[in-house]
Parts: sequence; C-alpha cells; structure tokens
Amino acid sequence: MLNLYNALTRNREEFKPIHAGKVGMYVCGPTVYDHCHLGHARGYVAMDILRRYLEYSGYEVRHIMNYTDVGHLVHDAEIGEDKIEQQAKKEKIDPMALAEKYIASCKNDFEALNIKKANFNPRPTQYIAQIIKFTGGLIKKGFAYEVNGSVYFSVEKFPGYGKLSGRKTEDLEAGARVEINPEKKNPLDFALWIKAPKEHILKWESPWGVGYPGWHIECSVMSCDLLGGDTFDIHGGGNENAFPHNENEVAQSEAFLGKPMVNFWTLWNMVMVEGKKMSKSLGNFTTIKDALKKYDPMVIRLWILSSHYRSVTNFTEDALIQAKVNFQRISDFVNNLKKYRGSTSIDSLEVGPLDKNGNRGPTSTLEKFEEAMDDDLNTPLALSALYDLITETNKLIQTNKLGADDAKEILKIWEKINKVFGLVIKEEKKEIPQNIKKLAEERKLARENKDFKKSDELRAEIEKAGYVIEDLKDNKYAIKKK
Repeated sequence: MLNLYNALTRNREEFKPIHAGKVGMYVCGPTVYDHCHLGHARGYVAMDILRRYLEYSGYEVRHIMNYTDVGHLVHDAEIGEDKIEQQAKKEKIDPMALAEKYIASCKNDFEALNIKKANFNPRPTQYIAQIIKFTGGLIKKGFAYEVNGSVYFSVEKFPGYGKLSGRKTEDLEAGARVEINPEKKNPLDFALWIKAPKEHILKWESPWGVGYPGWHIECSVMSCDLLGGDTFDIHGGGNENAFPHNENEVAQSEAFLGKPMVNFWTLWNMVMVEGKKMSKSLGNFTTIKDALKKYDPMVIRLWILSSHYRSVTNFTEDALIQAKVNFQRISDFVNNLKKYRGSTSIDSLEVGPLDKNGNRGPTSTLEKFEEAMDDDLNTPLALSALYDLITETNKLIQTNKLGADDAKEILKIWEKINKVFGLVIKEEKKEIPQNIKKLAEERKLARENKDFKKSDELRAEIEKAGYVIEDLKDNKYAIKKK
C-alpha cells in the first residue's frame, strides 16, 4: 500500500482515499507572469509521478491545477502591485494577454516534459463571483470582517491556525511576509478581498467596493468548487508556500466548510543553486526553455526523478550530464530489447535481484519498484530497480543468452514501470549503409566457413567505419551505430 508523508501530521501514513477507487487531487499552479523555471519543473514532475502512480495502482484521479492570473502581489504581499500587472507594463501588453502568453508557455513546457494534463486548469479571474460568495460566507460565519473596502480573515477566530506550518500564533510576529497594516485587528490577519487603488487594472465590483481577491482565497474557492465542496484527498504544492499561503488556505476553507479541507498535504522541496533557492525573485533561475536548449526533456525529467521529491535538489551541470548518461543507458536498453524481440528464444529469463523467496526474475524487479514507490514515492530507489534490470539484461546479451521471448517479457516489465516514470524513448531509426550490410554478410559467410581470421578482419573494418556488430544465435547478427 502507498504510504505518503503528510505535511499536516508530519508522519508517513497509509494512503486511503475518501471514496473507494477515486482520488481528488488539487495542486497549486504557477503564477503566470513569466516562463516556468526548473524549480517549477521539479514540483510538477513530482506531482505527475504521484498521479501516475495512483493511476498505476488502479485509482481514477481527478487532478486540478490552477493558473494564478490575479491577486498574487509582488513579494507575496497584500499591498502593492500585482505580479501580472507589473510584468504587463514591462512588456507593454494587456495583463490578460500576458497571462495567456505564459499559460501557453507553461503548457508547452509541461508537454515537453511529458507531464499529463490536469483534468481542469481553473483561473481566479474566472471565479470572481464564487470568491465574493465564499468571502461573504466567512463574514456571515464570523471568521472575517470588512474595513474600508477590504476583507480580512480573523486568525484568532480559527483556533487551528498554524497546524500545517507548525507555527504558533503567539510566536509569530509581523515581519517580512506579514505586513503591519493598521486596518487589521491582528497583524496576522490576512486579506480575502483587497480594495483596489485607482491605478489597479485587474479589479471588480463587490459588496465591499471595487477590489480584487487575495492570493490565498483563490485556491480554497477553486478546489472547493471542482472537488465537490467537501474534504478531498490530496493537496500538492511547494513546501516554501506552506506558510502563509497553504496555512491560510486551511484556515479559510475549514472555517467555511466546518470540516477538514484535505486529508493529505504532499509538498515538494525546492531546487537550490549555489546554496540558494532557485526563484525568479532572486534572479538565479534557469527557465525550462533554456534548459531544453541544452538537454533532451527526458534528461531533465530523469534528473528530477533521481532525487526524492521531499529532498532539496541541487542544480548543477554535472547532475544533468549524469542524467544524460543514464537516459542514454535506458534508451539503449529499450532499443536493444526491441531488436532482440525478433530473434530466437535461447534460455529462460533470469534477470533482476533476488526476491523474498530467493528467486530471480522480472517479478522481483516489479516488487522492488512498487516497494520503493509505496515508500513515499522513493523514485531514486525505484530507478535502481530498473538499473538492476538493465545490468542483468546486458549480461544476458553479452553471454548470448537473450532471445525473443525473454526480450518481450522484459519489455513488458519496462512498459509497466514506465507508465509511472513517463520517459519517452525514441526508437532508433538509423539506416545501416549498404556497404556495411555487405561487409556483415561477408563476415557471416566467413564464420559459416570457419574462416575466423577473415571474420575478425571484417569486424575490424566494420568498427573502423563507426559501427559495431553483435553476434546472436544461429550465426545471426545485429548492427548498430557506435
């Protein structure tokens, strides 16, 4: 059974969905004012792996990921300029045109990385009426209050505040992420609806005057609407947003619903560059698009899979180079199996580590893979099961003990595992030159006549031309580019 680390309880817990066979999953999406960077790639690939493994395990997943297109202010503040508006001014285009531009960019990046599309991608600008209704409901329930056209959530009215981030209200002080605002009854209170100054572009009429939604209320409203208006299974996001963003989500959602917002909080860790978090605000980020200029998207995906989603990942050229080497190894493994699939079966299959019964075989590979994934999505350990399979398969090839039935069986194991890994392997379609084919046939004839000296000379000539020849059973052979 899948055991997930739950950031809410700070424990690994057996995952049990609320409704048998179905999973409701909401993931905080990017604020679409720029191209996505590798920190985003890390998080959304991790959530893609979670979704894929749930589906692998037989669940039907309803996956929601939003695009934030209003309300996320510079420095995550409650007073100041909207990130969308600020960038729109720089690029001299309409804010909504800017959002559309970067949503398209995000979709292209995710498609390149083979991240499955969410079932829905809601946007706050499409939910203004629902946000106003939700905010009004919190006022009626006594959890929020209006001051001069803005509405604030009263933290002291929600006793559980701080349970996700582990912060105690008495220890929290107004600081870098909580601005001192004389309108608030408590400096920790946060905005649900913000009065818009005249120069603000993105604003709407409300019962409290012209304004726009706060960043935190948006996710509460969209998840509530698209996941049944009740407690749902999994909420994903970056752990740097546990406070205040996710903490505020919990408070306002549970105050409104009168029950838990979500059962599992699954938060990924950040990508570091020279000891600092990769982020747009620090200017130390590498966009996914820039990375794709240097590396195959599957190399980037494999680099992400090579570390646990809750561990800090360091972005270095060496790490990407190693991922490139590993991806080539996997690609060669898959393409070799497809070649051997057409050969004659030789021996029974003996691959993979010993299983719990002392047997060797593909079943033990799957058991090791599933055991790793059940352990809080331990993708590095799951990859090691695949690498063991590759090593054992290569031994069979080298000792001329791999045939068609064996190759087919191993390919089935690979295809099952790869439903979770999501790596796209390109088939080798390199046409072998006629002169190389001719030399290979001459060598085959020499081997049949037991003229091994000539056979070795022809092999050397083939290798000199940049190709290698692999001998199979019954004097058959395979040619491939070096």
